[in-house]
Amino acid sequence: MSEIGYSTADYYYDLPQELIAQDPLEDRSSSRLMLLDRTTGRTEHRHFREIADFLKPGDTLVLNNTRVIPARLLGEREGTGGAVEILLLKRTGADEWETLVRPGKKLKPGARASFGGGLLRAEILDVVEDGNRIVRFEYDGIFEEILDRLGEMPLPPYITHKLKDKDRYQTVYARFDGSAAAPTAGLHFTPELLSRIEEKGVKLVYVTLHVGLGTFRPVKVDDVRSHVMHTEWYQVTEDAARSINEAKAAGHRVICVGTTSCRTVESASDENGTVRAGAGETSIFIYPGYRFRVMDGLITNFHLPESTLIMLVSAFAGREHVLEAYKEAVGERYRFFSFGDAMFIS
Repeated sequence: MSEIGYSTADYYYDLPQELIAQDPLEDRSSSRLMLLDRTTGRTEHRHFREIADFLKPGDTLVLNNTRVIPARLLGEREGTGGAVEILLLKRTGADEWETLVRPGKKLKPGARASFGGGLLRAEILDVVEDGNRIVRFEYDGIFEEILDRLGEMPLPPYITHKLKDKDRYQTVYARFDGSAAAPTAGLHFTPELLSRIEEKGVKLVYVTLHVGLGTFRPVKVDDVRSHVMHTEWYQVTEDAARSINEAKAAGHRVICVGTTSCRTVESASDENGTVRAGAGETSIFIYPGYRFRVMDGLITNFHLPESTLIMLVSAFAGREHVLEAYKEAVGERYRFFSFGDAMFIS
């Protein structure tokens, strides 16, 4: 292993297939919770509904209020009737989107597809980076309503079960449409649990980062430093920036719910750790050696081996501590990934 962890292989761990959670638990807050002390590496095993016990009055909890759109469209090619799949990644114009398409070889610029018996039609305009396609949609009515009717939730490739209830791949505080994947650390919260946390004197602050599928892209380079992140759109309101800056100035902890909230506040902050309000694109890649400017604690799920997410967690808690904790989680039969259990690192 390289000392600081610049080799992608330094983030590998053995995970039995059966520990990948395929379905969400009936009660969101009943998932398990591992506590990890990032200074000592000490762990403790609890349940997520107890999270309020480990938060202190004055803490600020930063949550990502993006909503996942039902971005997976299944239809047919006009003219041939062949099956087509389009996955919406990012809006690039009024009715234009950057997308992933299948079958790529058949969907060249000029090709057309139809969904829902013609309710929605699409034309491939251009091929861009990574073979993604720019697609223009034609329809009568409101695009979001048609998408809601025709689209499916774009579950990660490691989830093979069909989701019975679309809302279970949304946080209870999801507000702004735009994500191709859920900020999954937030899936454990219920309205009751959030109320209990607020009653304790913890401030809830919402930021927005529309999660792209870059989240699930494997790191294909041997040296972590050569990996390029895809850009994602984020927004921090004046109120959110003020609340975070006031908490920091008063010496209180800023705890991010999920790696997306972490990447948002770190992207929006200056060298001194002051968070600036505004919107923009971020391609921030956090791996060991990174100096955190804002975040003091992280609530997160268990991530894929050799992923950018386990690298971010390792940057915060130390690679050895994280891999040791993951090994323990495997031994204790924790549930992994999007619908899995959680970890609170402080």
